[in-house]
Amino acid sequence: MAKCIMVQGTMSGAGKSLLVTALCRIFRQDGYRVAPFKSQNMALNSYITRDGLEMGRAQVAQAEAAGIEPDVRMNPILLKPSSDTGSQLIVNGEVRGLYRAVDYFKMKKSLIPDILEAFESLSKENDIIVLEGAGSPAEINLKSDDIVNMGMAKLVNAPVILVGDIDRGGVFAQLYGTVELLEPEERQRIVGTVINKFRGDVKILQPGLSMLEEKTHLPVLGVVPYTKADIDDEDSLAPRLDQTQQHAPVDIAVIRLPRISNFTDFSPLESHSCLGVRYVDKVSQLGTPDLVILPGTKNTMGDLSWLRQSGLEATVQKLVSGGTPILGVCGGYQMLGCTLSDPDCVEEGGQMQGMGLLPCDTVFSPRKTRTRVQAQVLPEQLSGARLDGYEIHMGKTTRNAGTAFCTLTDGKEDGTVLGNVFGTYLHGLFDTGDLVEKLANWLLKRKGLEPQTAHVESHWEYKQRQYDILAQAVRENLDMGKIYAAMDAYAKED
Repeated sequence: MAKCIMVQGTMSGAGKSLLVTALCRIFRQDGYRVAPFKSQNMALNSYITRDGLEMGRAQVAQAEAAGIEPDVRMNPILLKPSSDTGSQLIVNGEVRGLYRAVDYFKMKKSLIPDILEAFESLSKENDIIVLEGAGSPAEINLKSDDIVNMGMAKLVNAPVILVGDIDRGGVFAQLYGTVELLEPEERQRIVGTVINKFRGDVKILQPGLSMLEEKTHLPVLGVVPYTKADIDDEDSLAPRLDQTQQHAPVDIAVIRLPRISNFTDFSPLESHSCLGVRYVDKVSQLGTPDLVILPGTKNTMGDLSWLRQSGLEATVQKLVSGGTPILGVCGGYQMLGCTLSDPDCVEEGGQMQGMGLLPCDTVFSPRKTRTRVQAQVLPEQLSGARLDGYEIHMGKTTRNAGTAFCTLTDGKEDGTVLGNVFGTYLHGLFDTGDLVEKLANWLLKRKGLEPQTAHVESHWEYKQRQYDILAQAVRENLDMGKIYAAMDAYAKED
């Protein structure tokens, strides 16, 4: 069975996912077979594996850093919020149903067999498993039925690293307070603390580090600097979503919908030197971009109502009527159509008018489409771009006029195009780099600027460089010797 180490945090956004990603890369560089694991994830950023199953994007990035294919066993429980009080429950990649938070809380311990089966299966195939917690282990209202923090660590006898975010301030209180709120046996499982996202000279921190060690009786394993590694974000706390201004030749505005999902689709655009990507949720922020993008959403009808009430729908329609191109992806594509029908109450129920910018109609159904596809883009402006993406949506959209956005390898067509309005169901459409290059050159030409002739690297190549940058920063500032020793000590107990 594999050795294991678990990363828990003082709060959401403390840097757990990034530290797990770095450790996966480091262990791989050191010659080990390593896999990530998060028993329960809550995120709208999901991914479809090659066998058509759904998992959280954070574990996808961690698997890529580990040099292995993403596997749904790495994230057996995925919750996708559909409202403020309910989520779609996905178990082992398959939809189990919609649950109110209170109902899920009552039944979640029944999922432990699924969690352990996934973990043990991965453990047999790898040398090391790097586990990730969720939120904070000191959420005392949730501890009795915990399956993702100390509860998970106990199930598999994993040593724990506790990480705090100094960039938000109060990191010593975060770490000390978290440790103090744990039960004695839980504290004993922590092998050390880590301070994350530090800017400046670590010598300034030394008095605080000494006092933290004295009060917690735990070693500080490292102070990780704020590292400029561009790793895909997982959820709505992503800093990139706060980017409302850019200063690149081409201005791309992504509408920040309330239940935005799979916004990592647009990460490859951000790495292009000529493209500036910003996220807007107010009319006053929109301005006159060169391209508007309507992203995916977990609730198309609800977010279209928000778009309408906020005034953004009318503003976007005015821009499009003046010639501004717009791209809708998945839920954004559905919004661009003429009608949205929900006879089975998959979302809001009933029927509503779409934005009327594309000649297509959508009917929602309980069956979720989950598939990986390869395709080639058809419209003249972007013709020939090769795509390698995936579909993940509820319902079917019928094109009544216009042309298709792309042709799939099986001969089927996807999406709808009318003039400069583009709609597609394909997530990951920019990952190969082909469509990034085509889109950048088209938009540059529209502005009277010279197209770029240099090769645009694939998003895969770019991400691999970023994983190495992250791993180097963590390796140089973390006591890996103590981490290896902790894994060995716990492995001997089993």
